[in-house]
Amino acid sequence: MATEQRTADVGQMVSITDAAREKVGEILDNEGIRGRGAIRIAIQGRGANGFEYSMALEEEATPDPGDVVQDEGDFKVIVDADTAKRLTGATVDFVGQLMGGGFKIDNPNPAWDDPLAQSVQRLIDAEINPGVASHGGHVELLDVKEKKVYVRLGGGCQGCGMVDVTLRQGIEALLKRELPEIEGVVDTTDHAGGSNPYFQGSKGGESPIAESGAAPYYQPAKGGGGGGCGAPGCGPSGCGAGAEGPHHQPAKGGPQFTPAKG
Repeated sequence: MATEQRTADVGQMVSITDAAREKVGEILDNEGIRGRGAIRIAIQGRGANGFEYSMALEEEATPDPGDVVQDEGDFKVIVDADTAKRLTGATVDFVGQLMGGGFKIDNPNPAWDDPLAQSVQRLIDAEINPGVASHGGHVELLDVKEKKVYVRLGGGCQGCGMVDVTLRQGIEALLKRELPEIEGVVDTTDHAGGSNPYFQGSKGGESPIAESGAAPYYQPAKGGGGGGCGAPGCGPSGCGAGAEGPHHQPAKGGPQFTPAKG
């Protein structure tokens, strides 16, 4: 059932629905800070579905320089200075479910203002992420500056022994082919910080997660041959579902990788 939206007054940045207002009031009462508490809203990054947000409860409404403060009577809404211009006109709602619920922000502003960045994001969403998803990976666009694309890799791509092949022969090759003005891709990922970075195969050369027989996901120790990262879908020749699979990533020197569509 749709909730009634409280129309923002002139000078306000976001609208708070009745459902969201009621939930915030409940939280403030539980903490004993109704009348002096605040919720802080910030944009943390961008994902496949647009902006990614953070919402935090503050016991005292203490804005930082440049923050926008919106008075809602029983509480204040504080919007980070860096977020303000991208949140104007947004609506904060609370969607209840049988098992809990959560706040939802409906933001009419585009995730990217730059047409080139918009085109890169569309390719990541439609072509690249469906391809690397075969081994649980995902690619996040951080920025496009001076014709260079800055990305962060996660999931099975973080710490993958074949990440350079995927980046150069897969992601970068596709972006350059579709958007010739792109000069390169910069990987900002902390690959040593993954849950299982640079998986080392057990002695004998077989991955502990491989099926009986061959070890398609084997990542050898340094100095050995082969490839793969231990993530499902990452084979000896790179990231994909095997040499004949739709997401096959060849080793260096092989044919150009083309992520699956859809």
